[in-house]
Amino acid sequence: MFVAEAQIKSNWMKNEMRQEKITLGLDANAIARGDIVDDAAEAQKAGDTIRGHRHSIAPTYNDLLGGQPFDPSNPTQVKYMQALNLENYLYLSVLGFGVTKVVLVTGIVMIIVGIALGTTGLLMFRLRKAPVAGV
Repeated sequence: MFVAEAQIKSNWMKNEMRQEKITLGLDANAIARGDIVDDAAEAQKAGDTIRGHRHSIAPTYNDLLGGQPFDPSNPTQVKYMQALNLENYLYLSVLGFGVTKVVLVTGIVMIIVGIALGTTGLLMFRLRKAPVAGV
């Protein structure tokens, strides 16, 4: 179940990311081949790129606002928030891929342990000594 669920969720995340068609962080050759951001490494690179762009607007959210409330009519603040949202989306996908990998490995370990325990039990059952009469 762990292996199947991890694979299902990983495939779902890849498909959802492919629909967004993000190419940020990919080189020109990858984009020309039709590659898009759809795995953890690419999402990490794209998120880091967006973070750099966002920090060029303002180093922190507090610096952006300067002690004032958020102003949705200010294009700089809106651009910053859009970058923050996309960055979070990408970093959450990195986290999601990591969790599915942990679940997949846990499932594989459970299968290996189950096979090992079953094999050991079977061997012990076959190697047991016959009971001695009268003892």
